[in-house]
Amino acid sequence: MPNRSDRPMRLGFPVKVMGKPELKSNDTRRWQAGPHLKCSLEHVDRVLDYCAAKGISMYRLSSDLAPYATHPDMQQFHAMVAESDAELAAFGAKARSLDMRLSFHPSQYILLNSPNPELTAKSIQDLASQSEMLDRMGLDDEAVVITHVGGVYDDREAARARWIEGWEQCPEHVRRRLVLENDDLRFSAADVLWIHERTGVRLIFAYQHFWCLNPEGLDLRETLERFMASWPEGVRPKIHFSSPRTEMREVKQKITPAKRGKAAKDEVTKAPVKPNARVKTVLRPPVWTGHADFTNPFEFATFMRTAEGLTFDVMLEGKSKDLALIKLRGDLLRYAPDVAARFGIHAEDAAALAADDAALENGVDAEDAPDVDEGAA
Repeated sequence: MPNRSDRPMRLGFPVKVMGKPELKSNDTRRWQAGPHLKCSLEHVDRVLDYCAAKGISMYRLSSDLAPYATHPDMQQFHAMVAESDAELAAFGAKARSLDMRLSFHPSQYILLNSPNPELTAKSIQDLASQSEMLDRMGLDDEAVVITHVGGVYDDREAARARWIEGWEQCPEHVRRRLVLENDDLRFSAADVLWIHERTGVRLIFAYQHFWCLNPEGLDLRETLERFMASWPEGVRPKIHFSSPRTEMREVKQKITPAKRGKAAKDEVTKAPVKPNARVKTVLRPPVWTGHADFTNPFEFATFMRTAEGLTFDVMLEGKSKDLALIKLRGDLLRYAPDVAARFGIHAEDAAALAADDAALENGVDAEDAPDVDEGAA
């Protein structure tokens, strides 16, 4: 394992392996079949092998790694994390031997600021379960559980303050793992900095979210430095990076008898709508909160030059997952070798990266489902 201070910055991807679709990120069986964390760990053990073979050293685990482990109506699954102690320890040892940085990012339904105390308590159970898994893996403080502030509930300031109340209810092992991310629709970088000042919670800088929601007009570099400073010395920060979708959206709409022949004014359709058509495809511009399939290398290089002198790992949230990461490495070496070098990518890697590019040309899929932290349209 390289010395921490000498280790290049790492690139990672979340959950699904697009380059090998036969690899599963968790046990997806329904509850009737008795899914288990032990089975999930067998699946992600193979994911670690894939990452190691591809030179990828950061990976986000599925939030469903322990299926039904906190489901209120399925107590038969509640002991699975403790039952998997040996398997979690072995998996963590393997991750450490590969210098693999792991994390969780629970869904948008995990809320510490809900006005409903039952929902907050349930959310804390989920956070506690995922934090416990990282603890049982024996991972250090770089392994984190990422969350957002949550809902506005018609009063942003009250909702923001209520997050602190939720934080204070969290067990110690959750507060040690939990990190807070700025989002793209509700709570800005200024909001999470406000919470950090009152709690000490570490912060994740989300690049695309920063541009989508920055009503305070914060400066990019200064804000990034403040986010980095929220991490203790000796623990490398991480950020999230994604490029916005730019392509035209195709939205299919049913044509009801009442609406037939009454096309909306200035509506743009993919093709002329026939008089007896039941469905039409309407063309609309992109929603900038949506994540692109791949990372724009010029945008990424510009950001990294703005961040010159700062050290952090980067979770890429392109919808093509590992393929987006593989593509970016070659792009950086080609277009921004100074940036590539910060991630341990050098001229001697050119042949291998060119082979990766050629393999991608054989066919690429993108994940259709929205990512955890993509805003609603």
